[in-house]
Amino acid sequence: MHKLSPRVLVFDLDGTLADTAPDLIGTLNVILTREDLPPLPLEQARDLIGAGARALLERGLAASGRTADAEELERLFSDFIAHYSDHIADMSELFEGVEASLQRFSEAGWALAVCTNKFESQSVKLLELLGVADRFAAICGRDTFDVFKPNPRHLTETIARAGGDPATAVMVGDSLTDIKTAQAAGIPVIAVPFGYTEVPIDQLGPDRIIDHFDELWDAVASLPARVPLPSSA
Repeated sequence: MHKLSPRVLVFDLDGTLADTAPDLIGTLNVILTREDLPPLPLEQARDLIGAGARALLERGLAASGRTADAEELERLFSDFIAHYSDHIADMSELFEGVEASLQRFSEAGWALAVCTNKFESQSVKLLELLGVADRFAAICGRDTFDVFKPNPRHLTETIARAGGDPATAVMVGDSLTDIKTAQAAGIPVIAVPFGYTEVPIDQLGPDRIIDHFDELWDAVASLPARVPLPSSA
């Protein structure tokens, strides 16, 4: 008898599962300070996050009025990664309600996965330090495959690695990159407004928006029947 694939709930990481801005911007400011540039205030710099560490560094330099050629950018990026890896969870923390929500979906038979533009090793390390890495059937970063978000194959291959099928998967994210990726893959996307985006999340066209992870179960349940939930959980 053919075994049905599990439904897969795929999460972005930075700004979706965890508030990682303090450590990311802290690292950015270490690099800026080394380059004799003023540090950026956390709240001003939060929206620079969302497209990966290299983009964050480029955006941070630009916000400080500095441009860098490819060779210099590579040097600064290496310094960024080295420092960030040693301080990846100094101040980062899961958003309220994440652990309970992961537990609920897991108990209901969903496979959980992470699809992030963070490097895979950093993603695993961060989730381990936050105590939830073992919840996920797959943790896939920008270097896991030969493509990364917004290429939809990053998402569909993450789903496959988690043992699922895109036809019964849902994406949860916080940015235009997440929403474009899910839409290109034909996968429903639920957005959180407390992450890192320059454009208000309701202007980006997600299928649903939740203000707290307590709302995620009902948001998924309200999606079309392609991803039915059990009657109780």
